[in-house]
Amino acid sequence: MRIGFFAIGIGNLARPDLITAVAAHAERLHFATLWAPEHVVFLERFASQYPYSRGHSLPIRTDVALLNPFVALTYAAAHTKRIRLATGICLVPEYNPLLLAKICASLDFLSGGRLALGIGVGWLREEFDALGIPWERRAQRTREYVEAMRCVWGNGRSYSAEFVNFEGVVSYPKPTQGAGLRVLVGGQTEAALKRAASYGDGWCGFNLTPDETSQAINRLRELLAANGRDQQKFEFAVSPTVEATPDDLARYRDAGVDELYLTPVFQRSMSNEAEVRQLIEELARKWVEPALKL
Repeated sequence: MRIGFFAIGIGNLARPDLITAVAAHAERLHFATLWAPEHVVFLERFASQYPYSRGHSLPIRTDVALLNPFVALTYAAAHTKRIRLATGICLVPEYNPLLLAKICASLDFLSGGRLALGIGVGWLREEFDALGIPWERRAQRTREYVEAMRCVWGNGRSYSAEFVNFEGVVSYPKPTQGAGLRVLVGGQTEAALKRAASYGDGWCGFNLTPDETSQAINRLRELLAANGRDQQKFEFAVSPTVEATPDDLARYRDAGVDELYLTPVFQRSMSNEAEVRQLIEELARKWVEPALKL
């Protein structure tokens, strides 16, 4: 089982020196993936409920520094050679799909094929309102955007559906992975699991216990089978709850997890490179090394 690090591009880890430190040490110590989150804006006041909080509010302040994930990951890519780079998650319906396809292709090309596009449909309605983007039917919009992006990542030049229409477009460079650039669908509602099983290359869950993870993965396997999809090519990535310990590694593995991405940024402040190095080395001893032996 692989171990990932969530997240760069947020709080102090939006600083260029600390992105460099996290990226370099995580790669050196065999972390699998660097993840970066996304919100274009937060609101001073909002009624939307954060869906991953287990009954609590947002785990961060709304005035926290939060980089665009593709900028953060590109910066990390320039300081690494092997570690995977993932959005966790990209709010797909907030983009024009051709623009997003170009951004993803550019990062994948520059990094030598290391991008995994973690996606979601969004939970903060007030953010959509501020951007002037329709909230309704955003799930269908997201599916069409992914299909359209895969079209231009490959050899396609035309796409026509309800929300996206273009003909004869040419977009280069292509991603190093081409149309096979992996799309990991986020969320743990029934609707989100159905989206992942229908058109995702994998699924990313957030803040889940081993038992909750097992239930979600079992349901995904049912949905994948119903869709006639190859489960061996589907990736299961999950972040554990803050209460999880390395003793839970085997339980997450047995639940079917391919990558467990840790979220220390929500529990521990890092203000300089020495603190970053100390944390990454500690996480490597406690999580990465045991996981590699499973």
